[in-house]
Amino acid sequence: MKAIIVDDERPARSEIKRLLKIHPEIEVIGEASGIREALILTAKLQPDLLFLDIQMPDGSGFDLLEKLTAPIPNIIFTTAHDEYALRAFEVNALDYLLKPIEAKRLNLALKRMQTSPSVVESEIATTRFTKADRVFIRDDDKCLFIPIVEIQLLESEGNYTRIYTGTQKPLIYRSLNALEERMPMEIFFRANRSQIINLGHIETIENWFSGNLKVHLRGGNQVEISRRQATSFRERAAL
Repeated sequence: MKAIIVDDERPARSEIKRLLKIHPEIEVIGEASGIREALILTAKLQPDLLFLDIQMPDGSGFDLLEKLTAPIPNIIFTTAHDEYALRAFEVNALDYLLKPIEAKRLNLALKRMQTSPSVVESEIATTRFTKADRVFIRDDDKCLFIPIVEIQLLESEGNYTRIYTGTQKPLIYRSLNALEERMPMEIFFRANRSQIINLGHIETIENWFSGNLKVHLRGGNQVEISRRQATSFRERAAL
C-alpha cells in the first residue's frame, strides 16, 4: 500500500516513517510540507493512504481534502490538536492520532484499514485503554475527546453509563461492565455494583455504616465502597 505523509515539520514526518518500519506493507512514496506541494504530489502519485497534519502554513488538512481531484481511500490525521476530532470523522477519516504518536495507536489504525469492519470493531471494543489514552465520546451534538486520567467516576444508569469529569458528565450507551473491561484498572476501582472510581481523584475517605467506606472525590461527588469491596480497597491502598 502506497502512502504519502503531509506535515510541515520534518521531525514529525521522520517519526511516522520510523514507526512504519515494522509495517513493510506500507510504502512511503512521498512527503509534502504543505498543501500546495501535497496537491501536486497526490495527483502525480495517487496514494492509497494519506498521513495528514491539520495546521500548516499554507492551509489546513481539511483544505487539502476539499481540493483533491480524486479521493484518497484512507486518511489518518496526525496532529497535536484534539479540537478537530469531530470534523475529522465527519470527512470519514480512518483515524485521528495525537502527537506524539504512539506505536500502539498507529498499529490499531492500520489494522482498522486492513481488516474487515466487523472484525475491527470487535477488536477495538475489547482493547484495554492505558493511562495515556483519550476517549472519543459523542454527547448529543457535541464531540468530546477526554483524557482517561480526567475521568473521575463511571456510574451505571441501566444499559447506559454516566461519565463524570471535572466539568462534564456525558451519558453513553455502554454498560458499566463493558467499560470496566476497557479501563486501566491500575487507576480505576470498582467501588460497588453501579460505580467505578478513579483513585487519582480521591480527596478524603471515611468509615461508613455496615463496614462500608465513603469516598469524597474532587468536585464534590461522593461514592460508597461496599463492604465486600472495602477489604480489597484497603489492601490496595495499604490502609
